[in-house]
Amino acid sequence: MEDEAAMVSLMDEEGRTLLCHVENSMQIQGKEYVLLLPVDTPIEIFAWTEDEEDPDEEAEMLVDIDEDELDEVFSTARAVLAEQDLILNRSALTLTASGDIPDVDEEDIIALDIEEQEGDFNQEQFQQLASFFFEEQEYVICTPLDPLLFFARMTAEGKPELLSPEEFQELVSLDEFKALQSQLEIQAAEFDEED
Repeated sequence: MEDEAAMVSLMDEEGRTLLCHVENSMQIQGKEYVLLLPVDTPIEIFAWTEDEEDPDEEAEMLVDIDEDELDEVFSTARAVLAEQDLILNRSALTLTASGDIPDVDEEDIIALDIEEQEGDFNQEQFQQLASFFFEEQEYVICTPLDPLLFFARMTAEGKPELLSPEEFQELVSLDEFKALQSQLEIQAAEFDEED
């Protein structure tokens, strides 16, 4: 029963849900905030495209796809993952896959430069799960190697509500949050040592 209490569902504007474990709960200025980790594995679908900045004619790079393109390729991607006994879901905030993800093989790791803010890039690593073609376009299905975490405020009704970027920036500037952040970093370091 304790596990059930430590799970909540995030909901997006379309009414889709994302079931999450509550990794941490904290009280800041009389409000409860939670750090959430999706129960199912987050999934990203990228498309191969020519790198226009690279003079090499065969240079390609992976790019994000938009919602319309995702609608077109979703059923194909779902069928491809089903071959690995994985079920692809249109969850809130991110695609997810239910089932056992294969162990990470060095050959399946892809490193991508993700733009976080204008001109500010952060390299992220993904495990490639599969690739497929749709109308002559090649796509890659991946899962991030780093955990995908969401930070939310609990409402009076006991539902998690994602913070806007402005609210999050305001929160991280508070001394109370900085103290909690240090505590979380110590816990993460201890967890890594146990592995």
